[in-house]
Amino acid sequence: MENDNNELVLQFIPSLAVMLKHAEDMKGTLLTKSEVLEIRDSSTCISVPKSAALALEESRGKDIDPENCWEEWCLLRHDF
Repeated sequence: MENDNNELVLQFIPSLAVMLKHAEDMKGTLLTKSEVLEIRDSSTCISVPKSAALALEESRGKDIDPENCWEEWCLLRHDF
């Protein structure tokens, strides 16, 4: 059985949270759900081993879950 740390996971580069914050700053108003989903769908992401993703998370902080990005962005946007 393969080690869980070798499982591949997606990582957004730059982080999805940073991309959403930048888009909202450029727009000057809050992003809509459809805009958030469009940014998620068009952003660059790579597959990395889970161990590398954990190391990246330690260095840049936890990113938004792409499956729940609208809900998480609504909560996170106030912390930026």
